[in-house]
Amino acid sequence: MFVCSCFGITEQQVKQHAADGACTPRQIASACKAGTDCGGCVRRIQALLGRGACPRREQIAQRPPVLVTATAEAPVRRLGDAA
Repeated sequence: MFVCSCFGITEQQVKQHAADGACTPRQIASACKAGTDCGGCVRRIQALLGRGACPRREQIAQRPPVLVTATAEAPVRRLGDAA
């Protein structure tokens, strides 16, 4: 079934882009142009993205937070300081 008739993008293609990490209509548009012409398919794309869990969102939610500390080898510099 076509989601975007302007660019001939199918529901399966949108789902594949979502599985590859595109989790927003804007990311889908970047991947395949769907939603960038008349805009009539944007709500359908939103619905498709909202129904299934986005694999990338799940991966991000499961990752522990990253803690970064400054070390003597890499001192913190302020903007405008000479290198």
